[in-house]
Amino acid sequence: MANKIQYDYKPEHLNISEPNKYKESDLKSEQMLLNIGPQHPSTHGVLRLEVITDGEIVVDVIPHMGYLHRCFEKHAESLMYNQIIPYVDRMDYLAAMNSEHVYCMGVEKMLGITDKIPKRVEYIRVLVSELNRLASHFLAIGTFGLDIGATTPFLWLMRDREHILRLLEWASGARMLYNYIWIGGLYYDLPVGFEERCLEFINYLKPKLREYEGLLLENKIFVERTAKVGVLPLDLAVNYGITGPMLRGSGLKYDLRRVDGYSVYPELDFDVPIGKGEMGTTGDCWDRTYVRARECWESVKIMEQCLERLTTDLKRDKSFDPQAAVPKRVRPKKQDIYFRGETAKGELGFFMRADGRSDKPLRCKVRSSCFVNLSVLSEISKGCMIADLIAIVGSIDFVMGEVDR
Repeated sequence: MANKIQYDYKPEHLNISEPNKYKESDLKSEQMLLNIGPQHPSTHGVLRLEVITDGEIVVDVIPHMGYLHRCFEKHAESLMYNQIIPYVDRMDYLAAMNSEHVYCMGVEKMLGITDKIPKRVEYIRVLVSELNRLASHFLAIGTFGLDIGATTPFLWLMRDREHILRLLEWASGARMLYNYIWIGGLYYDLPVGFEERCLEFINYLKPKLREYEGLLLENKIFVERTAKVGVLPLDLAVNYGITGPMLRGSGLKYDLRRVDGYSVYPELDFDVPIGKGEMGTTGDCWDRTYVRARECWESVKIMEQCLERLTTDLKRDKSFDPQAAVPKRVRPKKQDIYFRGETAKGELGFFMRADGRSDKPLRCKVRSSCFVNLSVLSEISKGCMIADLIAIVGSIDFVMGEVDR
């Protein structure tokens, strides 16, 4: 029989190794312990929030992970490098192309074949990754609006996300978990007519993006619910290792596509949007949403440049083989490597250790942006109201498949 929970809020006496951080005896008489989650719809995944409240005010919040157990890292150590790709898809399943891209580039660096990847392959990789970044941001912005009561933006964004998923399914054969980007190449070249259809979608989407900004970002109710809420100061973000739109929302122009310049991103022209506190305070919920919305425009700009190259200098050739540089056997030399890239949610990094004798990694460790970004929740939620806590959780944009690896 489970022990009775006891309640007296004395942080200096708490033992963080306990399953529950707080007991009833640790709380003041006017405080209460609430559990939010792990119901899936309420918390963007199987996440449990242990919340200490004083009336409507949040005194502290402790996120508890461990309800999903993907076990990706240990599983990867029992698989050959090329067999790991489908499991990479299942971490951030909302932006699987981005994760595949980073993982494959990491293994290619281990093999020393980075310079052998055909340019057409590189541009296709960036094109599908930016399409997937758009789809991820659409879901993040739409569900964030839904969290605080806005139904219409969610429905409209899901409608346009569906166009993207159909394009990616046409290219890869799968709707969400693609296994399309391979070590050394691609599973297929783009289908005939894909570039033209993608350009049609871009022309359709541009006026829609402006519509969404007016519908949500400039909405008086949305601004009042998100401005000056969940403020993440830049120094705190850096100290916690926050990356992606959350870090840029706090005002730092830091994007690994620019900083590390991997793949063909150095050849492309795009900006890195940052939060400026236009509606409230730099680093608040509104700024994080604004950065994701502006990144949608930048992804469209990148896609246009990729399509221009793919239909002119790198246009389709019947003799082109997207698997020409795919190694017959993936067996890297003995080494340790860490490779990182910018996914829709931040820095995704893979540490891998090869022993030089096996087709499987000796060790695999993932640096998840979702896990790191979620860790700052307690710091930016203290003193807010319970309704604001839901908005803060939504503004972080995490996927539990990547958190609980």
